[in-house]
Amino acid sequence: MGKRHPNLPAWQWRAYPNNHQHPTNLVLHLIAVPLFILGFLLIVTGVFGLSFVNIAIGVIGLLAALALQRHGHSLEAQASEPFSDRKDAVSRLLVEQFLTFPRFFFSGGWWRAWRERHRHH
Repeated sequence: MGKRHPNLPAWQWRAYPNNHQHPTNLVLHLIAVPLFILGFLLIVTGVFGLSFVNIAIGVIGLLAALALQRHGHSLEAQASEPFSDRKDAVSRLLVEQFLTFPRFFFSGGWWRAWRERHRHH
């Protein structure tokens, strides 16, 4: 049984700025999170519309988005907490893509990190 975060969005939000500081990681997230969301939506529409092409493109988009983010996170001085199991990975990834990163971006956190990027490298 993996770690449980009773309030996953709050837990993730607290650590988020600390492991999203590297300029390359910031840019990769700007590309990868919308790609993930688009891939997810393609899969959903593919399932409901019985479109194998949409599902296939969506899966490719999701995998590419996750690979970009994994690479970005590998550049960070402060690593994210490792996933404890598959359920932990899925829940944390979905919360990050649909809630935490958009909140980070629209609250100005992304821009603050971008302006301060020279301090970290």
